[in-house]
Amino acid sequence: MTDACASHRWVFALDEDGWVKQAARIESPNRDCRPRNCAVELIVIHGISLPPGCFGGPDVARLFMNTLCYEDDPYFEHLRGLRVSSHFLLRRDGALLQFVSCRERAWHAGVSNWNGRTGCNDFSIGIELEGTDDVPYEDDQYRACRGLIAAIRRSYPITAVVGHSDIAPGRKSDPGPFFDWSKLATRSR
Repeated sequence: MTDACASHRWVFALDEDGWVKQAARIESPNRDCRPRNCAVELIVIHGISLPPGCFGGPDVARLFMNTLCYEDDPYFEHLRGLRVSSHFLLRRDGALLQFVSCRERAWHAGVSNWNGRTGCNDFSIGIELEGTDDVPYEDDQYRACRGLIAAIRRSYPITAVVGHSDIAPGRKSDPGPFFDWSKLATRSR
């Protein structure tokens, strides 16, 4: 792939309905309407792998679709009945999946607080990166994440890009110590 082609791979655009046309679209039932007159101002970066430390499989999508087979791995039992989602998932190779329109509320933040505001799902967009707290993320993930954040910022008045650990300190550690914020170069607090 030429450098010009490679750079275009990470250019994304949101349509008027809040979907990225370059993403594989898998609509999660775990979503609802945002509160009325609530501007999207925050991007939350997460890290996820299912089972923990396993990359590339279908289980994260299955979790977001409520179709996870709990018998496939002992770890999954504690996820039984959990209803979660995220707007986006970035695979290790930078492939982008979208589960919830940016116009809707995904269920990614849980009990959360940012700058004195609780309920971060109301005013944020969640980006899951396939990863763990103890493995470095891939360069393609950073490239794709930068492109995705740029597209989101063209459509929404984003004031901060933070980690899940920033909005749920003590409860969440992702994206973890191996996430290199300098490679993202868009973090603001």
